Amino acid sequence: MNLPFTPEEFLNVFRVYNQTIWPAQILAYLLGLLAIYAAFKKTPSGSRIAVGVLSLFWLWNGGAYHLGHFSSINKMAYLFGMLFFIQGVFFFYFGIIRKTLIFRFRPDNYSLAGALLILYAMVVYPTLGHIFGHVYPAAPVFGVAPCPTTIFTFGIMLWTAPRVPKAVLIIPLLWSLIGFTAAITLGIYEDIGLLVAGVVCASLIWIRDRKG
Repeated sequence: MNLPFTPEEFLNVFRVYNQTIWPAQILAYLLGLLAIYAAFKKTPSGSRIAVGVLSLFWLWNGGAYHLGHFSSINKMAYLFGMLFFIQGVFFFYFGIIRKTLIFRFRPDNYSLAGALLILYAMVVYPTLGHIFGHVYPAAPVFGVAPCPTTIFTFGIMLWTAPRVPKAVLIIPLLWSLIGFTAAITLGIYEDIGLLVAGVVCASLIWIRDRKG
């Protein structure tokens, strides 16, 4: 896969981006923890909070990252930004307007798999990145960077009650393919978990919803 930028240019975008938006990274982690807590509450207000956080994450990544920074080295970022905006609107529409995205953490294998993906996005991902030489600020950060945010999305979607509107999975799955391909080319090996997360989430939701 030929990319119009080098790995060094790609990581430098994150360096500039993270320095520009600081301390949004701390707020992103706090919002992630809030979404987890809200999903545990098993209430309508909890579901709205959780999906509201997801919507905000995707809108932020579409605007602040893709359009605001990644577009400086890759014009495809304008398309990516539009897709992330659409996904943010999808979450708002299905979760807050239609109320068909309901979060109900349950002590079962689906929720356990979701918890592992969430742990990967928030803790394991940055740890692996550091091991691979992607040291902050020149590194993707949970909540404000597309790939760890998408992994988190897949994880918390496994905490939803059947049946999930399948439209909300299309763009995250598409991004898991795009991100995985770029990961191999750029050497961002922690992003390999992105494709794994997409396959796990889509497969388990399909199985769960068929049973439900």
